[in-house]
Amino acid sequence: MPRLFPPLLLLAGIAVAAMLLAVAVGSVSIPVAGLWAVVQGDGDQLHRTVVLELRVPRVLAAFATGGLLAVAGALMQVLLRNPLADPYVLGLSGGAAVGALSAMLLGLGAVMVPGSAFAGALVSTVLVFGIAHGTGSWTPTRLLLTGVVVAAGWGAVVTFMLVIGPTERIPGMLYWLMGDLAYARSPWPAMFVLALACLLIMPLGRSLNVLARGPLQAATLGVAVRPLEWSVYVAASVLTAAAVTTAGAIGFVGLIVPHMLRLLIGSDQRLILPASALAGGTLLVLADTLARTLIAPEQLPVGVITALLGVPTFLYLLYRSR
Repeated sequence: MPRLFPPLLLLAGIAVAAMLLAVAVGSVSIPVAGLWAVVQGDGDQLHRTVVLELRVPRVLAAFATGGLLAVAGALMQVLLRNPLADPYVLGLSGGAAVGALSAMLLGLGAVMVPGSAFAGALVSTVLVFGIAHGTGSWTPTRLLLTGVVVAAGWGAVVTFMLVIGPTERIPGMLYWLMGDLAYARSPWPAMFVLALACLLIMPLGRSLNVLARGPLQAATLGVAVRPLEWSVYVAASVLTAAAVTTAGAIGFVGLIVPHMLRLLIGSDQRLILPASALAGGTLLVLADTLARTLIAPEQLPVGVITALLGVPTFLYLLYRSR
């Protein structure tokens, strides 16, 4: 276990540096002395408002969302034994999108959108698992195919909603679909889910290492395969639902981060899972900082930045691993 600490300490240091940078950079730049004054409870009133009420909640929401997506992606890749699996492969983002857009179309207000998205993600989870399980058991291939089909169905429903939606609500709906942290509310629910996941899932790292080699070998070595697979599926679903509820559908974080970490530090899940939480959070904090500053004072949806960063990175990783 001691050998696991140096990479995690390095990632934790990078995460703290990224969050400090994100708090300091923006339309109103805040020097280090100004940040320190705000921490001490003093400083300019404008700086205190910008830091405490705007940037710190957004940075924490970005870190929590990125960590949730990366850990969910790592779990899905173990469950499906497919390095190209991501948190959205089973249609959770589609269900969450339908729930959120329904709340927007009905004019329920911004307060109801996160709850509706979470409910839609859970409905999609139950639907995919119920269809894939059927009257017997399920296999990773059957679960994956069911998720792809359900995701396609949700996509059709989302397109229909965009067509019939009022013109004045379309921009907000599109921003939510692309992933946007500008309207992220309190970051604490997502932070709580991420912390709880780290406490509950990390001890399963050794069993997940065995499960990644295949269910037959895992069963031979004494792992309760079916309960473990159910636990992984439920955990990944809840993590993805919490992330989508916080910031909408943000792509590539759950795919790129675990894949890159396996190339850099190996495939030990005891290290990959906590490293994914730190690296995923750091990546989304930096991406959101770019989204806020690239064309300031205008802001881009953070999902656009993650896609622009993720596509060439993933192509490079594929090129390296050929």
